[in-house]
Amino acid sequence: MMARKPEGNLKKGWTTGACASAAARAAFSFLITGNFENPVTIILPNGQKPTFKLSRQSSGYNWAEAGIIKDAGDDPDVTHGAEVIVRVARGVIGQGIQFHAGEGIGTVTLPGLPLSVGEPAINPGPRQMISENLCEALSNTAKPDLDITISIPGGNKLALKTMNGRLGIKGGLSVLGTTGIVVPFSCASWIDSIHRGVDVALAQGILHIAAATGSTSESAIKKMFNLSEQALIDMGDFAGGLLKYLRRKPVERLTLVGGFGKLTKLAQGHLDLHSGRSSVDMRGLAEIARRAGGSQNTVKRIAGGNTALEALNIAKEDNLKIANSIAAMARGTALATLAGDMEVDVIVFDREGKLIGHASGDASAPK
Repeated sequence: MMARKPEGNLKKGWTTGACASAAARAAFSFLITGNFENPVTIILPNGQKPTFKLSRQSSGYNWAEAGIIKDAGDDPDVTHGAEVIVRVARGVIGQGIQFHAGEGIGTVTLPGLPLSVGEPAINPGPRQMISENLCEALSNTAKPDLDITISIPGGNKLALKTMNGRLGIKGGLSVLGTTGIVVPFSCASWIDSIHRGVDVALAQGILHIAAATGSTSESAIKKMFNLSEQALIDMGDFAGGLLKYLRRKPVERLTLVGGFGKLTKLAQGHLDLHSGRSSVDMRGLAEIARRAGGSQNTVKRIAGGNTALEALNIAKEDNLKIANSIAAMARGTALATLAGDMEVDVIVFDREGKLIGHASGDASAPK
């Protein structure tokens, strides 16, 4: 479950890519001057120049190593407080800058990501940021010949809290960050993982993907259609992030699944399903109940209710199957957002994973 956004001004933080850039520059400064730059200042893509204090420094013959403790600010980042360690070693003349996975950094094992299979999971953005800062340290644009190994101790355990395994990143974390800045509760990494999940599925030739709002609905749909891990997208609250990406990179069939409350928001046109950023229109639910033949008392009670789940329970008392209507409306929102030719069905599950509503192009019920 996503952490609730606190009130007041929130402190921004630094990505793993920015921390790795700072550690790399500090270590490289030792190789070219004999002294570690501490604190060390780097240049971000937007021109900002943050300064970092080293958590460690060591050196040997033709290599130096520095560490930075990641500060993600007020964002609930799983790598907040982790140590990002970079070892910079002189390489073979003409090799340029080569990146390697140390402890806690994953390796790409599936196609579809912006890195080739077998590459360390150090994304193109951080690679460029590191390279540019090392070149700036030399006051020229020629890339030095270096082997750069990034480590995050304990990263293999932290990776279990991310979507890396499903994306085919094995053995640890990814080094992320295009801007170098973590914006609290922007959830950019989650949305990026959704996009990468679609890319991996397409690269695997998967024709049918299922996107779920939570673990219960994901488990139910996986069992229902016998889907592989790579066919499952942990959409969470970010229906818009998924649907807008699929508009550019469509699949043959999309199944959207979730609980009644989340899918009611999608049915009512919301693409961000988080409780702090959208809410259920109870009068709208009451109108659905009225059209389904609900009694005047049922309609009135739903209109005066507080939650979608309360409305669902009231409707059940009057034997109204409003979850099918919600599924159909949610499907309409999805199709309008996709704006293309894609087979879409929506399935509503209760909290025990039981199917309570369904809508598809041919109105067929899933088996």
